Amino acid sequence: MNDTIFMIHGMWSGGWYWENYRRFFEDRGYHCTVPTLRFHDVDPEAPPHPELGTTSLLDYAADLENEIRKLDRPPIIMGHSMGGLLAQILGSRGLARALVLLTPAPPRGILAIKLSALRGVWSVLTTWGFWRKPCRQTYHEAICSTMNLLPPAEQKEMYDKLVFESGRALYEIGLWFLDRKKITEVDASRITCPVLVISGTRDRLMPPAIVRKIAGKYRDVATYREYTDHAHKVIMEPGWEKIAADIADWLDRVLTKR
Repeated sequence: MNDTIFMIHGMWSGGWYWENYRRFFEDRGYHCTVPTLRFHDVDPEAPPHPELGTTSLLDYAADLENEIRKLDRPPIIMGHSMGGLLAQILGSRGLARALVLLTPAPPRGILAIKLSALRGVWSVLTTWGFWRKPCRQTYHEAICSTMNLLPPAEQKEMYDKLVFESGRALYEIGLWFLDRKKITEVDASRITCPVLVISGTRDRLMPPAIVRKIAGKYRDVATYREYTDHAHKVIMEPGWEKIAADIADWLDRVLTKR
């Protein structure tokens, strides 16, 4: 039976942005499941769903868990950015054979407030009540914070595909120290599967200093890799194939031991 890779996208996006990785890993015999998060499968020009603004990360996690439990066995869970945090939450529930975290958002306890990251969501953070409203980056914020290494034509094409995101989810990630419900708390002792954590040296949203701390949280089972001249969108930046090949090699090694 071929292994399944369950790919979780990040903020403002959809399953569509895994296309490079989906083709790459399917060519290597993996079955890839690429869900789109709740309220994200919409026309980018349409108004957001009225319930999106108050949708929690745990709502996303519940939807994803339901999909994973339909599989014959635990998959490899691969998450990018916010999807990387969702992967950690799901991994702590014993749902993963292995975790691959690409420039992931951090769980509770790891501060992600850096000047470069704040610039990427400044228009959101300065909107009163953003934590209960749908939100979206401006074009300039998106280019500066996450698309800085994409070719200009791809920057515009990608931005035009972005949809609104949950202000509640952004609050839970970035301002976890104000969240009494501790939504993003992850019990590291409950993640016992192999974990690969990837960062880019030019990532402005989740700089390596943050991503290293995430790897450190799971140090008993984690492998950390940092890629020079890559930023936040490691799954589609020029040279993405090298990172994908390294992930495939790592999976070949760790899965043969399980």
